[in-house]
Amino acid sequence: MSLEVWGGLECTVNRVGDSYFDQVKRTGHHDRPEDLDLIAGLGIRTVRYPVLWERTECGGEFDWTWTDERLERMRELGVTPIAGLVHHGSGPLHTSLIDPEFPEKLSNYARAVAERYPWIENYTPVNEPLTTARFSALYGHWYPHGKSDRLFACALLQQCRAIVLAMRAIREVNPEARLIQTEDLGKTFSTPKLAYQAHYDNERRWLTFDLLCGLVGPNHSMWNYFLDSEIEESELYWFVENSCAPDILGVNHYLTSDRYLDERIEIYPPHTHGRNRRHRYADVEAVRVAVDTDSGPAARLAEIWRRYRLPVAVTEAHIGCSADEQVRWFLQVWNAAEELRGTGADVRAVTAWALLGSFDWNCLLVRDDNMYESGVFDIRQGIPKSTVLAEVLKELATGKQPSDAWASEPGWWQKPERVLYEPEQFMPAEFLEQAGGSSAYSPA
Repeated sequence: MSLEVWGGLECTVNRVGDSYFDQVKRTGHHDRPEDLDLIAGLGIRTVRYPVLWERTECGGEFDWTWTDERLERMRELGVTPIAGLVHHGSGPLHTSLIDPEFPEKLSNYARAVAERYPWIENYTPVNEPLTTARFSALYGHWYPHGKSDRLFACALLQQCRAIVLAMRAIREVNPEARLIQTEDLGKTFSTPKLAYQAHYDNERRWLTFDLLCGLVGPNHSMWNYFLDSEIEESELYWFVENSCAPDILGVNHYLTSDRYLDERIEIYPPHTHGRNRRHRYADVEAVRVAVDTDSGPAARLAEIWRRYRLPVAVTEAHIGCSADEQVRWFLQVWNAAEELRGTGADVRAVTAWALLGSFDWNCLLVRDDNMYESGVFDIRQGIPKSTVLAEVLKELATGKQPSDAWASEPGWWQKPERVLYEPEQFMPAEFLEQAGGSSAYSPA
């Protein structure tokens, strides 16, 4: 089986205060069912697609009108959906990520989806639970705007429990249903002084998959963190007793995913400054620092394969840049996946994310700034217009190799001008793996 090209719609419905930000409406896809014909025309046969809880349920009632029409058209076109039920959201107004009933409520919705569309086989009940918990309950950006380790741990466990219960409900309707679980998989690098913080970040990033696989027991590196965050042991043992290993591990990786920490904050812009309980430091993109790291998609894919030995797919590949640079980044991710497959790893697909582009990720969706990033299509003229990336995807989807011309020019992230910061010291990655010690817990 060859490596597949998947597609995905940026479909976040996140809540800030009492306001919801809906990417499906903002890109215009809500009112353009014909977008699906354009996507199918690229040869893409699997698409991460929104069947979102917040868009379907209102006041305890389900309105399936929009979803019925879109999913039926996908069936006619021969496009397989990966149904996303919550995408950086917190559910309808009557719940939240820290609502004790959130898992059961999402499970009820998942069952309703499975009963209405029993032919759907692929599900992502909750997209990026760890990232969503950080933004919603540790950094305070999204609802319920928490800023504590206790709320972060609660939000993460609630989402992961919801995934387990949702898949259980779905499989009672369709035993063949598969869990395609997504998570951002960036790695943190640092100066020697901050190696303890980088080690903590690098242990924390695995929690979504470790919890679902039933691996978080008393010997897990994050066990004491949960107990110190007022989580009962029974809540953690629940995952050991109710493991729900993903059928496919979905890696979402961006140029900004890998980070670098440096205590010399005076050489970095103020917006990069943060702190933990021991030090103040700057947190910047690793690609912007003049250090030799094992950064990038090839390294991250190899890591997740070594750790779990479960099927892997890149479920988001995107860069907010020119169309030419988007092609170079996608091909770098694609080639990394192909190379790993060549070693015997089970890598299934690379997903062109944000097929229709996205809005306001520059401010993490906390404001309506109308800042648009194009994707495979550009919708700034009111209708989707193909970019050069669309043509490259069409070639890959039909088994052709894109022109070698794309390899003749490196991406900006591979050029010397990528470097903005020159660190005095650097902790090599192999030492970060053993740099535990006293954890600072929250880096923000």
